[in-house]
Amino acid sequence: MPQSTQLIYKNKPLVRSGDKLYYGDPADKYIICMTVGSKTKVNDIEMPDKVQIQLISTDPNVSKRKRVIKATEKEGFYRSIDIAEAWLKRYLRGNEG
Repeated sequence: MPQSTQLIYKNKPLVRSGDKLYYGDPADKYIICMTVGSKTKVNDIEMPDKVQIQLISTDPNVSKRKRVIKATEKEGFYRSIDIAEAWLKRYLRGNEG
């Protein structure tokens, strides 16, 4: 039976659900949610163009409205994942801000 392949980026899971990508381990204190706002075609492949990035607390005791710690919108997937990785690394180390 074939096993499913999990994507890993810089030692953290990267999971796609439609136009949302979740980056980070849900067991950690924070994860990233990236929402694709628009796409552009590059050589017949749709690539994310505008991406909303949110740093989210996984604390179940925090209300859903207050779980978004930091948010921005960037152009291009690669720039977005780089920012997401930097935020996640910084906050998981405890260097918030």
